[in-house]
Amino acid sequence: VQLQASGGGLVQPGGSLRLSCKATGINFKIYRMGWYRQAPGRQRELVATITSGGTTNYADSVKGRFTISRDNARRRLYLEMTIVEPEDTAVYYCHVVDTIYWGRGTLVTVSS
Repeated sequence: VQLQASGGGLVQPGGSLRLSCKATGINFKIYRMGWYRQAPGRQRELVATITSGGTTNYADSVKGRFTISRDNARRRLYLEMTIVEPEDTAVYYCHVVDTIYWGRGTLVTVSS
């Protein structure tokens, strides 16, 4: 199983960024998928999850700003990040929920 996250980078406060995660080696469409993040000196935390049927769940800190989505045909998971804040700076990981499978992460830095 491989989860390859991409799309991170430097973005100014108030800006937008789109993360993508490509999954291989699993039957992607049947799994609940999630984005998590880990800021320097802090524990990894949930950002958002999406079920196989498209039901979403968000951390309170990103509600209304971030949108998780998936393309089962392309085996891709997305995170649309808008109105980003310096507190969103972290390494973002995609995860097959309730399994051992994690991506390597992509760094998002929010700074002017």
